[in-house]
Amino acid sequence: MTETPRSSPSLPLKTRISISFLSTLTDSSCRSDGTVNRRLLNLFDFRSSPNPRFSSGVRTADITVDPSRNLWFRLFVPSSPSGHRLPVIVFFHGGGFAFLSPSAFAYDAVCRRFARKLPAIILSVNYRLSPEHRHPAPYIDGLDTLRFLDSSELDRFDPDASAIADLSNVFLAGDSAGGNIAHHVTRLWAAEQDSKPWARVRISGLVAIQPFLASEDRTPAEIRLEGAPLVSTKRTDWLWKAFLPEGSDRDHPAANIFGPKDDAELGKGFPATMVVIGGWDPLQDLQRRYAEEMRKRGKEVKLLEYADAIHAFYVFPELKLSTEFIGEMKSFVETHSKKQEINSNI
Repeated sequence: MTETPRSSPSLPLKTRISISFLSTLTDSSCRSDGTVNRRLLNLFDFRSSPNPRFSSGVRTADITVDPSRNLWFRLFVPSSPSGHRLPVIVFFHGGGFAFLSPSAFAYDAVCRRFARKLPAIILSVNYRLSPEHRHPAPYIDGLDTLRFLDSSELDRFDPDASAIADLSNVFLAGDSAGGNIAHHVTRLWAAEQDSKPWARVRISGLVAIQPFLASEDRTPAEIRLEGAPLVSTKRTDWLWKAFLPEGSDRDHPAANIFGPKDDAELGKGFPATMVVIGGWDPLQDLQRRYAEEMRKRGKEVKLLEYADAIHAFYVFPELKLSTEFIGEMKSFVETHSKKQEINSNI
């Protein structure tokens, strides 16, 4: 007997309640004049504080890069096995460029899992949000965070973490808008690296988790999955309008990577990339196209597709696919990392 295709994903009650709450809150905060009601968001801003002592194998600290623009990152340091440096993951959270932060409960929990399970040192970046700070603000913030690492500033703020951080094995990662940011920051780094190599930072890989992309033409998946959790064309159109430069459309190179208006090169140093796609994500056609275009440009791409995954599935630990994905990310990082002794030269 042939099964009737499901019209919506099968999700635990806990997940459905979380998604409904988040969707209602963000929609209510998006004003018709293109601004965000931050006061409303702050009423429901559930945050986790850093823990300087190890808890469940991970300690955290908030480190400032530039106080004038509130640029900082949350550092996640796992208890490290002796004898080896750990790869460094520079992570960019999702939220449509307009919402959330590294201290948001869900992203603090995700980065703790990354730090413990990979294991790796995680830097979760608090980049500037739109519409107060439009394109290219988060890309600049991401690149400046890499410069912070390259200039040995971590030595001053957290010498113990710096002692085990392998800056020759840096990975950029992010989900949704964070995946978009991770791509563009990697592109900027590769362009600079081609002309003048950085002193310490080498990017070994990019993990684009369901990256937030767009085009002026609606894709079949956007039309077919209009009612999917978290992502709708009305919601994403508002977010792109709030982020892109005034007067831009969704074919702007920030949104439509490799689209008709994008003529920038990837750079020789652009690393291997893992692209994660969900079968219930309306953005999947755009993400698949992104992976295909990367391959056409001679870049190594690992495409990871989960037929039953919704957008942002991996931030919900109750979903089994979340654990499976972290295992795949661990494998990707190990494949593209070099094990190094703590006392070896970088």
